[in-house]
Amino acid sequence: MSSCYTLSYTVGKGPQKGITVVQKNHYLVAGLAPIKTSNPQQMAGDAKDYEVTITHTFIDGLINVLTSGLYNPTTTIVKK
Repeated sequence: MSSCYTLSYTVGKGPQKGITVVQKNHYLVAGLAPIKTSNPQQMAGDAKDYEVTITHTFIDGLINVLTSGLYNPTTTIVKK
């Protein structure tokens, strides 16, 4: 299920090896105060060709609703 907030971009030729790395990003107060954010370049490691997607998963959205927008997680997915 896709959400209304998704950012995707490709570096180099895009994914070549079929490896996926996933990390959570943590924000407070409607996303205004970052607690911990992922670094897609570090997640890609030494790969020169990869794709990055930053999105709200269904679970991220559910948590956002349950906390009334106080806690807003997002998910970063790097495909190498």
